[in-house]
Amino acid sequence: MAKARRSLLAGFTILDLVVITVLSALGVAVGGIVGLLVRFVTGPLMIPGGAVAGGIYFMFLVLAVALTGKKSAAVLVGALQAIMVIVMPWAGNHGIATILTYTAPGVAIFLFLLIMRHNGCCKLCCFFAVMVANLTGVALVSGVVMQLPLVPMLLGLTLGALSGGLGGLLTWSLAKQLKKLEVIK
Repeated sequence: MAKARRSLLAGFTILDLVVITVLSALGVAVGGIVGLLVRFVTGPLMIPGGAVAGGIYFMFLVLAVALTGKKSAAVLVGALQAIMVIVMPWAGNHGIATILTYTAPGVAIFLFLLIMRHNGCCKLCCFFAVMVANLTGVALVSGVVMQLPLVPMLLGLTLGALSGGLGGLLTWSLAKQLKKLEVIK
């Protein structure tokens, strides 16, 4: 068991793990506030609030990759957020499906960046990484949790792609500024 734990965290410095932890907590806190505000508009339209707010939710996963330079940081942030949301029930309402809906987008980011051979290093990879994460999250929540009909699901996916892309641009801008300020070396 200890050997498996070491291999999962191999290559991560203590600073990397602190960054991952802080970004996980920020993601849950900011996501809760933004999600609540967005659901006022999306709820009556039968669109998951995460479709619109997902660009903000998932930027923290890609920001972790951009700041640590490790693709698997997205998976760790997603898994840590899932644990936080399950422990703090006010933060989410998907029950045990939370493990899937929070971790799968991190895995999608990991696979996308692995295939593209990027690490959250440029505007384009951040744009598409957050978009892929949001589309994964919207598809899971719409199809598995909410079991929406096709039209609201397609509308949610369309909004999710737009929100994810914009969140990716915000991610790239934040990562660039944090690196420029030498907050994280």
